[in-house]
Amino acid sequence: MQLKSNVLSRGNRYALILVDMCVGFTNPALSPLASDADNVVAANQQLLAFFRERSWPVFFTTVAYSDESQATVFREKLPALNVLQVGSGLEEIDARLTPRQNEPVLVKHWASGFFATDLHDRLQAAGVDGTVVTGLTTSGCVRATALDSLQYNYRTLVPREAVSDRDAAAHEANLRDLGIKYVDVLSLEETLRFLA
Repeated sequence: MQLKSNVLSRGNRYALILVDMCVGFTNPALSPLASDADNVVAANQQLLAFFRERSWPVFFTTVAYSDESQATVFREKLPALNVLQVGSGLEEIDARLTPRQNEPVLVKHWASGFFATDLHDRLQAAGVDGTVVTGLTTSGCVRATALDSLQYNYRTLVPREAVSDRDAAAHEANLRDLGIKYVDVLSLEETLRFLA
């Protein structure tokens, strides 16, 4: 039986959270974790322009490891993560989405942008009650961040074109599940119209 879910009402102030839009996930020539993400980059460029025009908060996350003790079980499960070393260049945000000076890049070691970071504190300081979660990958770090966003009681939007996954079936399944239970999954156009 299909669960009935509601569309969330509009929040007062939104932040854009770009999850792991770093070279290690956007450049398949350099990293086994990456996929063809040109369309996702383009969608995020539109969202960045929208948020920047309004001086709304923007946060980036990236994954980078500096020693063997960090996230050992996660890295055992997914050894490809080991390429994301501090100083490798793979942890750098894709140059097409270069953060501005007032747009923090939060380094994380696990899937969620909230786990073991100060993202929630930063959102609270910015007076945010809603988030737009984008990036890579849908079934992994995007899902974990979007779910934690809800669990911190933020009204959460995920724009369909602004996220992607190496596995198309996982992408669709996770967007469907997120949309039923946790967040609003909208098209990019619907997201921009909703926020405007």
